[in-house]
Amino acid sequence: MKTQTAVTSLSALAQESRLNVFRLLIQAGAEGLPAGKISELTGIAPSSLSFHLKELNYSGWVSSESVGRFVIYRANTELMQDLIGFLTENCCAGADCGL
Repeated sequence: MKTQTAVTSLSALAQESRLNVFRLLIQAGAEGLPAGKISELTGIAPSSLSFHLKELNYSGWVSSESVGRFVIYRANTELMQDLIGFLTENCCAGADCGL
């Protein structure tokens, strides 16, 4: 992962609503959740949620898929793992630190 990609990824999550949505989608797993359910579970108004989902989609944290009349959102766990790897790749100067 390039540094600029990491900065963009981290900045997208550096907002309480977006972080809450991403964590909820991580819990939902591969099945994902429709926008209405996300709104219900987070308490974020649909108009605000739309903005946050757009930002998460743009930064690659979530993907969306139309299924019938619903849009299902899923967390991008690959990006999450890549970012964790980037943040810890030189951890502890090579010493075993439990990661």
